[in-house]
Amino acid sequence: MKLIYGVKDRPKPGQVVLFALQQLLAILAATIAVPIQVNSMTGSEMSISAALFGAGAGTLVYLLFTKFKSPVFLGSSFAFIGSMAAAFAGATTVGVASLTLGYLGLLIGAVFAGLVYVVIAVIVKFAGVKWIDKIMPAVVIGPTVALIGLSLSGSAVGQALGNAATNASGNYIMDLHAGISLLCAAVTLAVTIISSVYGKKMMKMIPFIIGILSGYILAAIFTAFSYIPGADPGLRIIDFTLFNEMQWVPDFTFVEAFFEVDFSDMSNFGAYIGTIAVAYIPVAFVVFAEHLADHKNISSIIEHDLLRDPGLSRTLLGDGIGSIVGAFFGGCPNTTYGESIGCVAISGNASVVTILTTSIMAIVASFIAPFVTFLATIPSCVMGGVCIALYGFIAVSGLKMIQKVDLNENSNLFVVSTILVTGVGGMALSFGQVTVTAIACALILGILVNALVNIKGKAPAAPAAQTPEGQAEAEQAAPEALASVAEPDDPAQELPEAPAEGTPEGEGRA
Repeated sequence: MKLIYGVKDRPKPGQVVLFALQQLLAILAATIAVPIQVNSMTGSEMSISAALFGAGAGTLVYLLFTKFKSPVFLGSSFAFIGSMAAAFAGATTVGVASLTLGYLGLLIGAVFAGLVYVVIAVIVKFAGVKWIDKIMPAVVIGPTVALIGLSLSGSAVGQALGNAATNASGNYIMDLHAGISLLCAAVTLAVTIISSVYGKKMMKMIPFIIGILSGYILAAIFTAFSYIPGADPGLRIIDFTLFNEMQWVPDFTFVEAFFEVDFSDMSNFGAYIGTIAVAYIPVAFVVFAEHLADHKNISSIIEHDLLRDPGLSRTLLGDGIGSIVGAFFGGCPNTTYGESIGCVAISGNASVVTILTTSIMAIVASFIAPFVTFLATIPSCVMGGVCIALYGFIAVSGLKMIQKVDLNENSNLFVVSTILVTGVGGMALSFGQVTVTAIACALILGILVNALVNIKGKAPAAPAAQTPEGQAEAEQAAPEALASVAEPDDPAQELPEAPAEGTPEGEGRA
């Protein structure tokens, strides 16, 4: 994954716009899916455009806190869907309209979650990050990053098949709609791959835009045929009726929360606050684990440890405060997006200017109804084709971290095996309103197993000369060493001059 543009590089203005659009398309499906899912669960009317605005605003905050050194976009967090539903459900305990108060609960919950990040950031500021490297070395963080991609694979496949129904065995039922959706997804993926692998420089850097447009055009052709009298409705892949209900101004959450709540009867408001706290705070600790994994992943891609510079405390503050800001406008707490990281890896563009432009584009686009509606009409099968590549690259990034781990050691093998099996197996645990995701469970178990196999500490490696290979090398090198000692005045045998401290070699030795 060789980078074409580094973090500090500035592509040309026209290129930046294209790169930003690609990032926006990469994170779009997941960002708007969160409010849609919450609406279906609670009957609320959270705004898709407001969620897009909140993602852009939250990312701006994150970039400011990280001093524009971390090329990551923040989007709506799936981990908080249950918490958001609890905010609406818990509002029924207070003597006001539950949906209206639910919006206020979204803001209160986001503040609780953000404060968790702030507290952890303060601890990290004083305790440093060495303890993180100790409890989460590559043998732990590598398979966890791989899990982030693998855990999303089911979603990508479901989207690629147009969210087709399944039978009792869990297999997808193939009908005309599912077949055409799979074709559109395959074309999208194929064009994306061809653009990335065989394309020239610019085509290589915007494979997702080219792939999505190709899949969209094909889906539009099938949809056009569906309007022919007598045609099978399964041909209709794109829902163009969304243009009939365009929203020109986002319904910001803070408007619903502060201006439409009836505060005349708040006798049970304290109980409601407790419900919100229980629903949000534990989940914030879970998302913290994914925050670490994402930043370890992007650090390996850009070959710069973001946990040290700008520092984990800053990334946590950016994520936490950015999450509060995102919820203030769109209701959805934000989190660092694996799709954004995957886009950086595939395109080779880690320019933080691109992320900055993407955040501004998301904010501006939220007020351009036709554009937002067009993005919403991109069929799930087309996004599924793209996500197969995106999620796969996330998984591969984690596997690359494991390359540095000696899996011939049983201690390492047990750690990796535990994380992969429990994560892929879906060990997600629910405790009331709190759900510990499979990734978080796998990470926690991995940390515990890693601690178990290293209770006594790893035995120091035997000196090379004590091994058979080392003895042979020592015996072969002995005559040469004696010769160099016997002729100290021979210029050919003089030691090379030590590098100055100002050079990279000198600094490395120092």
